[in-house]
Amino acid sequence: MLNLLRFRGVADYSQTPALQPDTPIPGEEAYRRYMDHTRSHLAASGGEILFFGRGGDFLIGPSEERWDAVMLVRQANARAFLAFASNEQYLAGIGHRLAALADSRLLPLVPEAA
Repeated sequence: MLNLLRFRGVADYSQTPALQPDTPIPGEEAYRRYMDHTRSHLAASGGEILFFGRGGDFLIGPSEERWDAVMLVRQANARAFLAFASNEQYLAGIGHRLAALADSRLLPLVPEAA
C-alpha cells in the first residue's frame, strides 16, 4: 500500500482527547506516536513497512500538490489488512493518526508477474 501523508502544523486531538499530550505537538510527532503504536500490530498481522521517507516536489504532477511523507507498506493480503485495521488494540492508538494528518491517500498496490 502506498501512503501519501500531509501533516498538520499542530496535531488536532479534538476527536480523541484521551490521547492528547499535555502540550501541543506537531502533526509529524503525532504520526511518529501512531507509528510507534502500530508497528507491533502490523508485524503481528504479517505486514511490514518497506519504506518511509520525506516527500518532495513533483517531477511530473501538480505543482500546488505536496505530500510531507510517503510510506510503502506490504501486507500479506487484503484479509490480513482488514484484520489488522479492525484490531481493537490497534484502533486504540489510531487517534494519533487522526490528529496528525491534514490529508492522506492510501493506494493499494497489487504486484504483477514479471
